[in-house]
Order: sequence, then structure tokens, then C-alpha cells
Amino acid sequence: MAQAYTAETGNGAARTPTGSLAGRLGGLLPARWREERGIWRRGIVLAVCAVLIALLMALHARIPNRIGNLGSLTETFLPWFGVLVPLIAVAAVLRRSATALIAVLLPLIVWLNLFGGLLTGKSAAAAGDVGRGDLTVATHNVNADNPDPAGTAQDVSASGADVLALQELPAGQVATYEQALADTYRYHAVEGTVGLWSKYPLTGTSPVDIKMGWTRAMRATVAAPGGDVAVYVAHMPSVRVKLEAGFTANQRDNSADALGEAIARERVDRVVLLGDLNGTMNDRSLNAVTSQMRSTQGAAGDGFGFSWPAAFPMARIDQIMVRGVEPVASWTLPRTPSDHLPIAASVTL
Repeated sequence: MAQAYTAETGNGAARTPTGSLAGRLGGLLPARWREERGIWRRGIVLAVCAVLIALLMALHARIPNRIGNLGSLTETFLPWFGVLVPLIAVAAVLRRSATALIAVLLPLIVWLNLFGGLLTGKSAAAAGDVGRGDLTVATHNVNADNPDPAGTAQDVSASGADVLALQELPAGQVATYEQALADTYRYHAVEGTVGLWSKYPLTGTSPVDIKMGWTRAMRATVAAPGGDVAVYVAHMPSVRVKLEAGFTANQRDNSADALGEAIARERVDRVVLLGDLNGTMNDRSLNAVTSQMRSTQGAAGDGFGFSWPAAFPMARIDQIMVRGVEPVASWTLPRTPSDHLPIAASVTL
């Protein structure tokens, strides 16, 4: 059968079979594009970049950590690869490249598959449930160099949280936090540089060894009205990105393994983890913890809930994770003098 062709334009543009996929897609392009020569040949570099970005996101778990923890570094900022999608799309339009415009659909689809669920507005839908859960919890890395610890304590206590966890507490400022929070929280315990304040009685308070040489994690049982809840507070070791060493996260990874083992041994059915984990839910190196607990942001939040750095949040390294309870809502709190944003969540028991 003879193949049908589009009419040849006056400027000598190459003919495209109207019955082919390219022909059908080409029919969706602006008329002036179809009149030009090479709309399918231009933008090959852009198209290749789009495909590479799609593969990087889809296969991020296969990026090895043997070289500078490159896999964990990629996974920490994985959501931001989505920013490249509109940039390539705009470049494709400016370049008038049909090939690049079609190719950019690949990273868009992969990104939506990975993170589209975070854009469904779960927190907005549950806004009326904030405070209606059985327990509201909050956590904040207050920053050891915080110039206003009393004001910070008052700000986070104003969130209405029943249970509040604080990290990076300098020994010289613990009394300031205790005094500022005394009117709101009758019970509290501090272990090393982390502390837990509660409106309900605390029992079984003890430090948790996360292999650091000093105490940066603790555990306590909160006698909530709906039943006992084991609450863990943790501050994982910091990570750095260095040219000569890559993503230096080995100490953080070892601490995450130790914390995961402690949580796995927990005998109380309801467990809540509050703290600065210095890692995101996508980071495979936190698998010892993330494999056995749910993120309240992923289950009941609105958006990504980035918490660090406070001036321009780029990653959610502060976490509220649960096991045996149901998240109702999850949200970030207003900025304090710290370099982290405080976060909160409401759960039912």
C-alpha cells in the first residue's frame, strides 16, 4: 500500500509519514515548527540528558555507596531532580525540538511515580484532624549555638504538642529549657544532649547506645491516655560533603544500624521515633530504621516537609516515624533561631 505523506512545505522541509507515531505527535506541535527543517533532529543532547535523569532517578538504588557514599548523597536530594524537568522542557521549546519535548516525559513520569504521592494534599485534607488525634508530638534540633533558648522553647511548646523532643541541648542550657517548658510539661527527662518533655508520665527512661561514645539518643515510655507509647529521641551524627572524601556518612550509618537494632528489640507495641536523623527516608543507609517504621510526613503530610536548612529547606532530615499507631496529620512549625525547622505530627493510638 502506498504510504501517505504530508504536503511538502515551500522551504524544503523533510517529509514525515502522517500515519507514523512521529507524524501524529508532530501534528500536535505549533504550525511554524512543522514548517521547519529538523524539528526531530534538533535537541538530541537535551533528549539524552532527559533520558539520563530518568535512569538516574529510576535506578538510584543501584548507585554504589563504595565511592564516597555517592548513592546516599543522590538519594538525599533525589526530589530535587524534578527541578531539571521543567528546565529541559523550556530549553526544548526554545530549541524547537520535538525529540527533546517527548524525551522529557520520561523523567517526569519517573519523578511522579516516586514522589507524586507527596503532592496529594493529605495534610490539607486532614487539617480538621490536627489536634484531634490521641497524641500530638513534635521534635526540634534547637542548635547548640541557639541565641534564644528560652524563646525557642516557648515557640515549640506553643505547637500544642503533648510530647516534645529536643536535640542538641548544651549542658549549660538544659536548665533554661527546663524552666521555659515547666509550665506546659509536667514530666521530662534529659539524657546527654537529647531530652523529652511530656504532659503525661514518663517511665523506663534510659539512654540508647548509638555507637558514638557519648549519649545522643534515649528511650522512654509515655503513659498516654490511649495506652503506653515507647518514644525514642535520637540525634544521628552529622554528615558532610567533601571533595576528597565524598559524602562522609559512615558514622551516621553505624549509628542508624544501632538505633534500628534497639527499636527492633522494643517490646511496647506502639513506638514513636522523634529526632534529627541527618538523613532522608530515601537514603538506603537508614534502612535499619526506615524498614520497620513509617514516616508521618509520607503517610499524612502535605508536600515534602523539608526541615533543613531553615533559611531555605532542601531536605527532610528531621523525622517523626511511627510503628503501631496511625498518623493523622504531619506539618512543619514556624522557624526558630535554629538552623532546623521544628516538625510535628498527630497520631491515633
